[in-house]
Amino acid sequence: MNTATQTIELKKDGTAQGVQPNYFARRDLWDWLFAALMVAGAAWAFAQYHTAMNVYEQWILAGTVPSVIWLGWFWRPVRALTVTVGFFSLLAIWLYQTPAGADLARADQVFMLKYFISSQSAILWMSLLFFMSTAFYWIGLFTRAGSAFEVLGSRLAWAAVTLALIGTMVRWYESHQIGPGIGHIPVSNLYEVFVLFCWMTAAFYLYYEDQYQTRSMGAFSMLIVSAAVGFLLWYTVVREAHAIQPLVPALQSWWMKVHVPANFIGYGTFAIAAMLAFAYLIKQSAGETRWYKLAPLWLLGVVLCFEPIVFRQGAQDQGGSYWFVYFGISALIVGAIIGGRRRIAERLPSFEVLDDVMYKAIAVGFAFFTIATVLGALWAAEAWGGYWSWDPKETWALIVWLNYAAWLHMRLMKGLRGTVAAWWALVGLAITTFAFLGVNMFLSGLHSYGEL
Repeated sequence: MNTATQTIELKKDGTAQGVQPNYFARRDLWDWLFAALMVAGAAWAFAQYHTAMNVYEQWILAGTVPSVIWLGWFWRPVRALTVTVGFFSLLAIWLYQTPAGADLARADQVFMLKYFISSQSAILWMSLLFFMSTAFYWIGLFTRAGSAFEVLGSRLAWAAVTLALIGTMVRWYESHQIGPGIGHIPVSNLYEVFVLFCWMTAAFYLYYEDQYQTRSMGAFSMLIVSAAVGFLLWYTVVREAHAIQPLVPALQSWWMKVHVPANFIGYGTFAIAAMLAFAYLIKQSAGETRWYKLAPLWLLGVVLCFEPIVFRQGAQDQGGSYWFVYFGISALIVGAIIGGRRRIAERLPSFEVLDDVMYKAIAVGFAFFTIATVLGALWAAEAWGGYWSWDPKETWALIVWLNYAAWLHMRLMKGLRGTVAAWWALVGLAITTFAFLGVNMFLSGLHSYGEL
């Protein structure tokens, strides 16, 4: 039958075949129960804590409800994640209570708080589980029963994301118990934003893993998360950064609550794109034996093995023994990748999948990084009286934005693909890393409150 003249056949119930029900009609009972639970949870939070919120925070809470509901409908694993995080966060809050009110000393007295769901305990578990997840993903690339290990790596990554969010929510509550005016969303210093980076990067990877039905990208994507966890642990030990501190005046703004998360969606997705670009280059050079053709492998070796030197010089040479161990592990990782590149290439998805995920990650990151940059300009106008001051952090943020804007332009207008796109994404990670950490370590300016 000709498409132009095709008539719509009717089912026995009178509805037209081929006509999809509208968005809300496709929701099932569990979708609506999840929505009702989110609305009830937000109402309870408002009733309990509205006195500690200003009008901007109340609007953020109101806007969070439809956002979380839509996210749970869009990607169903988010529903279980949200409910689990909410349950254990509320359990931790309840365990802190005494007849006289909340007592943070109970973090060392109550078993569940001490070992599992106080903020620091949950974040330490997050760190361990991310390391284990990365290890199992890599074991999966090298063994015959690889899929079973990759499944375990994926499950551990989900558990780590869950504990990271529990730790974040409980830390938020703990900050409000220290004293009047101290409570704040935990995205205010390097310790807190590294936790944010870890779970957000892992969550975005898990989404792509689910959408493309392949777990073999996890070894590379989780490697950057484990590197961030390594920095987080060093920073915790050397600086005792896990201690909750009052906000400096420049950060006492509601803009921080939206600017920083948007920024780190960009950082996280740019990191995923770079690691998949590296996987692309590994797959491409699988059969190569000439040393100069293995440039991406040697590049990774240089970056991983010399990174400790950079951190030691940039952070007053503290934690030398820690970085010596880090150096050794980095060398082992590089050696394993070089030695097993053929096996790795066999297990990786096709070039088309790697290229597509790389593109989508950069596109998402660029959108949110753009939003974060605009929000940062508005915040600067409120805090310092001007939208842009060519502060080193602002200048490097602009460089990051221009880099990925050019990458996307070449992709969409000129069909950028393959090796050039992958190398460009790797260079983008270097630029982004300097904007995130290097500026804090080596340059000073209006953002110097974030220095190492």
